[in-house]
Amino acid sequence: MSVDVPVPDAPVASVAEAIARMEAIDAALPAADGIACFNRMYLEVTQEVNSRISEGFFADPVFMAELDVTFANLYFAAASSLGDLAAVPPAWLPLAQRRDMAGIEPIQFALAGMNAHINHDLPLAVVSTCVTLATAPDADPHYADYQNVDQLLDGAEQSVRESFETAAEAAVDRHLAAVADLIGNWTINDARDLAWTNCLLLWAVRDDQIARGLFLDALTASTAMASRMLLVAV
Repeated sequence: MSVDVPVPDAPVASVAEAIARMEAIDAALPAADGIACFNRMYLEVTQEVNSRISEGFFADPVFMAELDVTFANLYFAAASSLGDLAAVPPAWLPLAQRRDMAGIEPIQFALAGMNAHINHDLPLAVVSTCVTLATAPDADPHYADYQNVDQLLDGAEQSVRESFETAAEAAVDRHLAAVADLIGNWTINDARDLAWTNCLLLWAVRDDQIARGLFLDALTASTAMASRMLLVAV
């Protein structure tokens, strides 16, 4: 039986608050819970981004901090609705429905969460951040800073994949080999490249409610479909 995620209704206002909330979620959920598997990976990345913001890694740390907070709040909003599946954002619904399903490996949960958060939430977060800070996605240095995050994500994704692959090799398990084949073609960097393209499209139609609605409907449907494929019990 799934455990409710302890997420307050109020959004966080800083990256430090986002980290604290992810830590609270991690402490409250069983390690095998699908949301917990994603949350651990997301927490690691957010901690790394936070340290780099203060180190001058990004050319525009104010923009990146605002983006990080806006992005995290979309996840927290989804997590807060998990007690009522009818209220879960459709892009997150496959993970919400299958988060305690037997036969799904932690790496599948982690990547399905990343799929929902990057492919669906990230374009929304970038556009919202640009509106808040009165800038645009194609203004310097936003794309360069966006690409810098890819360097941080490479390490996080690789560490998760390596831990999975090590277990698979040790067990010589056909089940785990099937999972490795299932997730092998999904990468965070590819998802982020697509998310940036979708961000530019969303920015272009931001004032056209019909076009924006149609675009978001299609984005939601494609994201949910990818998550369902990642969450096949094999």
